[in-house]
Amino acid sequence: MIVERRKPRTATVGIVGVGHDVYWGQFPGLLDELMGYMKVFEKQVQSQGVKTVSFGMIDDAESAYAMLKKLKAADLDLLFIDMLTYATSCTFGVIMRELNVPIVLVALQPRRAMDYTKATTYMQLCNDNICSLPEFTGVAARMGKPIPETIIGTLHDDPVAAAEVARWCNIAKVLHDVRGARIGHFGHPMEAMLDMHSDPTMFTAAFGLHVVQTEIDDLARLERTVTKAETKAKRKQITDMFDTPDPGADPLAKKLTAADLDQAARVAVALDKFVNENNLDGLAYYYKGQPGSETEKLAASLIVGNSLLCAAGFPMCGESDIKTCLAMLIMDRLDIGGSFAEFHPVDFKENFILVGHDGPHHVNIAEGRPKLRSLVKYHGKPGSGASVEFNIKAGPISMLGLSSTYNGRFKFVIAEGESMHGLIPATGNTNTRGFFKPDARTFLKRWVAQGPTHHFALGIGHEAETLRLIGQTLGVETVVVTSA
Repeated sequence: MIVERRKPRTATVGIVGVGHDVYWGQFPGLLDELMGYMKVFEKQVQSQGVKTVSFGMIDDAESAYAMLKKLKAADLDLLFIDMLTYATSCTFGVIMRELNVPIVLVALQPRRAMDYTKATTYMQLCNDNICSLPEFTGVAARMGKPIPETIIGTLHDDPVAAAEVARWCNIAKVLHDVRGARIGHFGHPMEAMLDMHSDPTMFTAAFGLHVVQTEIDDLARLERTVTKAETKAKRKQITDMFDTPDPGADPLAKKLTAADLDQAARVAVALDKFVNENNLDGLAYYYKGQPGSETEKLAASLIVGNSLLCAAGFPMCGESDIKTCLAMLIMDRLDIGGSFAEFHPVDFKENFILVGHDGPHHVNIAEGRPKLRSLVKYHGKPGSGASVEFNIKAGPISMLGLSSTYNGRFKFVIAEGESMHGLIPATGNTNTRGFFKPDARTFLKRWVAQGPTHHFALGIGHEAETLRLIGQTLGVETVVVTSA
């Protein structure tokens, strides 16, 4: 990583085992053996960098009701129910009804297969992990609750099951930071961008986060406190990280000037202070300002500092796009980046789409060293100054668009593609050569048919299924634009 994450990714994950109390008197030693298997699973979860809270065994209705209070008090982000053997659904029903936490049913049997020549009832009960799954999911359905996700496999040497456990721990880290996030906002959506507008109350209702209404005047106040030493240190951080190439063909994109570097560094220091002062987890912004004013100059100088903050775990999103700022936060907490992006021209000769944007970007997912150029003007926006340019790392990529619908609800639009090596325009904007199946034209038709916001968050890796599960867990309509 180029920029170190300032806040560690974390989550609180609960584990509770379920069994059938009648068995313990019938089969001495069975309970202890099952609890040993639960210890193995606990270590799997702990290895994922989450805080793990183990609640022990529920084996009848009475223990389920008693356990519910403890589960609620633990402030969990996710609960794994470890299906250690057959368990009646009374161990699960009240928890499903009352606990407002994503639940994953985990059925990992210790043996890949029983030795049928030596099989006993005891051995079967040790490996009866899936027996209650339909009973539990059937009860959820009867209660009108979402059907819990399941992990099915073996406790040992099962990479598929281990990957699912890791995926859900990663999802828990997203849920942990979305719930209670403080997304700052100042200014207003770019004039006439009707798809940018959103209601801050919607974000609290749907995601449990808070949109903090801030003022660019406070950023200006903090810029006036920046010292020469602070600017010098930030300037060194920038020059150590970015290349400053000679101009390409675009007459608007010049070699970075000392004045633009100094301005970008000073504002970057002010942005750090602004984020700290407002206790922000991200920022969506756009401010036009009076032509030629200090406010206009300040608003035009945010790209470099905000790109550093993106990489440090604070998504910063231009054009006042709160929706995409949240999409960027989700991708960042999955540790896959999350750059501000939109579609640029299609290359019909080689069948790819340029994917990128001006404005802030997650520099940790750049292919090689990112570049800085001085732009004479920002196309479509006021002002001029330093701008960030890079290719996304070559390899698999994922996109998460967060839109709002006619009925006032949110919607996830998700897709996967490939970032390929190749030239991009030397315009001071990020771009990557995005290849999408079955071809660029068909993919674009499918994407736009979902009515997305024109921005989206761009990350590395193929994570459509993880993003789909996040949308499902959050109760958000979710569509994966398939490649079939």
